[in-house]
Amino acid sequence: MFKNFVIGLALISIVACGSKPRVNLEEGTLELKPSAQHEVIATEVTNLLENYSYKKVPMNDSVSAIVFDNLVKSMDQGRNYLLASDLEDFQQFRKTISQDFKKGDLSAPFYMFNIYSKRYLECLEYALSQVDVEHNFDVDEKYAAYREKLPYFKNDDELKDQWRKRVKYDLLNLRLASTDKDSVETNTEKNKENLRKRYKNLISQAKKTNSNDAFQLIITALTDAVDPHTTYYNPSFAQAFNEGMSNTLEGIGARLQMDNEMLTVKEVIAGGPAFKDKSINVEDKIIGVAQGTDGEFEDIVGWRIDVAVAKIKGPQGTVVRLKVIPAGQELTAQPKIIELKREKIVISEESAKKEVKQIKGEDGKMYKVGLIKLPKFYIDFEAYRKRDPNYKSTTRDVRLILDSLRQENVDAVVLDLRNNGGGSLQEAIELTGLFIDKGPVVQVRDVRNRVEVDSDQEAGVSWDGPFGVLINRFSASASEIFAGAIQDYGRGLVLGSQSFGKGTVQSAIDMSRFISATNKLLLKAKGENKDPDTPNGAPEFGQINITMGKFYRVTGSSTQHKGVEPDIVFPTQYSAEKFGESSEPSALPWDQIKPTTFTKVADMSNITADLQKIHAARMDKSPEFAYLLEDIEEFKKFDTVQKISLKQSELQKEREENKKKNRARVNKGLELRGLPLWKEGEPQPKTDFDFILDESLQVMADYIQRTKQ
Repeated sequence: MFKNFVIGLALISIVACGSKPRVNLEEGTLELKPSAQHEVIATEVTNLLENYSYKKVPMNDSVSAIVFDNLVKSMDQGRNYLLASDLEDFQQFRKTISQDFKKGDLSAPFYMFNIYSKRYLECLEYALSQVDVEHNFDVDEKYAAYREKLPYFKNDDELKDQWRKRVKYDLLNLRLASTDKDSVETNTEKNKENLRKRYKNLISQAKKTNSNDAFQLIITALTDAVDPHTTYYNPSFAQAFNEGMSNTLEGIGARLQMDNEMLTVKEVIAGGPAFKDKSINVEDKIIGVAQGTDGEFEDIVGWRIDVAVAKIKGPQGTVVRLKVIPAGQELTAQPKIIELKREKIVISEESAKKEVKQIKGEDGKMYKVGLIKLPKFYIDFEAYRKRDPNYKSTTRDVRLILDSLRQENVDAVVLDLRNNGGGSLQEAIELTGLFIDKGPVVQVRDVRNRVEVDSDQEAGVSWDGPFGVLINRFSASASEIFAGAIQDYGRGLVLGSQSFGKGTVQSAIDMSRFISATNKLLLKAKGENKDPDTPNGAPEFGQINITMGKFYRVTGSSTQHKGVEPDIVFPTQYSAEKFGESSEPSALPWDQIKPTTFTKVADMSNITADLQKIHAARMDKSPEFAYLLEDIEEFKKFDTVQKISLKQSELQKEREENKKKNRARVNKGLELRGLPLWKEGEPQPKTDFDFILDESLQVMADYIQRTKQ
């Protein structure tokens, strides 16, 4: 959740541009400056990246260019604040910034951050001044909210014109969203007051930014240049990260990230309110939050992520309402209102659950398929260390489920690993052992190029019948190790879409281990050994999660970058170019090592080819498959620069057309399944269609038939 933390900004004044400002910043300015602790940490982080990480990347010109681009993008992803002249000024640091990190010289990135901060506040102050300006909503002009594919502004006039349009767009949105029966004049004043409140809130948040906030964003630009999974966390973030990983979360059960100033859902946590409600999906954008069943909505566009998340989180049992733009829909789309009751989500209790499905085969017979949904590879490490004979784990739970399914005489078993981001490596290995006899499961190569083979040591299997594994683009790490092993052994079918491709191993290291005693004494003498805002129990110098190894399948093929390719492939809207490991420019490449010795259970190639033909023929006639393809195409349409009309009649028409289009789309899905249609004036019905699962179970029925021939 903290990896892509977007930092708010502080009110500052900037020294004049010119020659490199990397030394002797003017006394008396209100610029944010790096602390002595920041400089020491920067030096040690670069030392770790160069000498101890798996990649061992030297701080040179090419790395500097990547760090530079990362920093610019993290500050102004939507290109709504910086001028082309600012970028031209910043170019002086492009080839030297990583080398400066190595020396502990942070003046260049802080200079860039301060320039950006100045622009940010200038834009918000200008926007505030434009709220009371007369805007003509009958003029047909266009506004681009996301500008990351457009050039930077040539001059101040272009920048101001963008923000004039931004204010006009915000007022127009408020005008169209209003349901009050007050007069137009009264509503206009209400809208203006709401917008003033929004901009003042953003300015207030911006002024609270401190040098620790800036340093977190700056150091992340460095670590992201080396590896997307290597991250430095300052003391406060480190404590929050570790608490989130080891204990509980109170809230809606979603991991959130800022994307172009919009709070975006990046993961729905199994077992949480959002997961149970099934109304929130990955890439949905949350634009407003209200407390309770009748609280007033607060607009959170552009907020700091920590402030926005604090509004969404809250005590167990309380209600929060969210205003959400669904994934793949325009900014002008009518937001959905979602009401959720907050819960305490105990991460270690995301348990495996079973269902038994009755599937009619092509031969007309009914087959029973046991479905096991596994959201995470979990283990109660504390109980395990204490040698508690009843400790809870994935493998123990699934073994009991398999025993139960055998008693129910199921014909096949499917393990659903969709959206399973991984977890315990030990559990991935032991779970594989429930489906294969003793043998290797995964190979791990460390920073010294030593390869360790991790094997299932327990003889026998818990299920030897037809078996399928269902994966998607968000199945990662331990899920890929398990699915890859099942595929390599020929133990079952892998169905779905290409997995995430995370084939690396990270270690969490307290940075104090790398800070020399001399530096600790010097920092203590300066009073900078511990930031006054550091929470009790947090690591004094922060923490680095650093990549120290790489996973390989028993065939020697890495799961890194490529992930696992299913035997039966389904189309997906989540492309490899935008989602998953291959979308990360600094991701480690795919490679291969020597295969280890293992004995295949079966050669699945012939039966897989046969099943693929039957599946393809069924899809050619399937209206639901055609519906899925249409959805995917609609999702992909929005990967372009959106030009929004600022003419009220035009935007209102677009919005009404989108509402009708959405209703027709939902009704088409309901009609395909013989369900009541969504009528005008009624709330949108909750739908839980899962065509991918339905067809995967049908493929398993085909598989069962062929095993019985």
